[in-house]
Amino acid sequence: MRAKIRDTEIYFDVEGMGLVPDGTRMREKPVAFVIHGGPGGDHSGFKPGMTPLSHKMQLVYFDHRGQGRSARGEVAKYTLDENVEDMEALRLHLGLGPIVSIGTSYGGMVAMAHAARYPDSVSHLVLIVTAAHAGFNARARQIVAERGTAEQKRVCDQLWAGELTDDDKLRHYYEQMGPMYSVRHDPAAAKIGRARGIQSPDAINMAFAPGGFLQSYDLRPELKHITAPTLICTGRHDWICPVEFSEEIHGLIPGSDLRIFEHSSHSIRADEPEALNDAIAGFVVYKTR
Repeated sequence: MRAKIRDTEIYFDVEGMGLVPDGTRMREKPVAFVIHGGPGGDHSGFKPGMTPLSHKMQLVYFDHRGQGRSARGEVAKYTLDENVEDMEALRLHLGLGPIVSIGTSYGGMVAMAHAARYPDSVSHLVLIVTAAHAGFNARARQIVAERGTAEQKRVCDQLWAGELTDDDKLRHYYEQMGPMYSVRHDPAAAKIGRARGIQSPDAINMAFAPGGFLQSYDLRPELKHITAPTLICTGRHDWICPVEFSEEIHGLIPGSDLRIFEHSSHSIRADEPEALNDAIAGFVVYKTR
């Protein structure tokens, strides 16, 4: 499905019933936006891993502008601020009240900014393996220098130089970095996942290249405006958004909950999928009572 909003067209997909039979009545489930990372990826990596959550929530997956199945356009608008406004416009387009906002990695940055700028639009906020400011780049560089192979260091240099300029280079980056993204990295499964997805080199370079918006953003001053109950999930072995960045967010969002997944890296949904889904479902149900 596609929504023509603002100056673009956003692809979205819905999983799970919104109204479910419950005894003598029809019960309305909460609606959750599932926000993908990258930038430069799409929503496909969440399927079918997050399907169990559709038993508790109606899931709305979508691709950021210029990515996945959403419309391409002016590359200069492939930014965090535009993604936040697109997300709010999609919520209004769908006629929704406050949503459960589930953001992973870069998607967590979008979710954080959206919840801070539109606090009445979010009922629950779930932030997974993310960071509130550009400092994660320098820390990730340090970790790659300490842990990475020669080829991993080379492809990361390409990331931060804005040189992942085509599908083959971007695919090679993820092939090499897979063992750092996931403690339980399965090359065969990862290859299938990459084949399903649509890569968008323009979007990742717009973010990470010298002068890119992820080299200078800082959401920390805005986090005090978040009013939704917030769950923060982080992987103990995450190389690109290490634990300390989630701990920092936890300290800046009043009343937030922090969950550290001890056997995960950046891809908790690959390393500890059942535990992640249980944590999200339990948080939303508990905080709704």
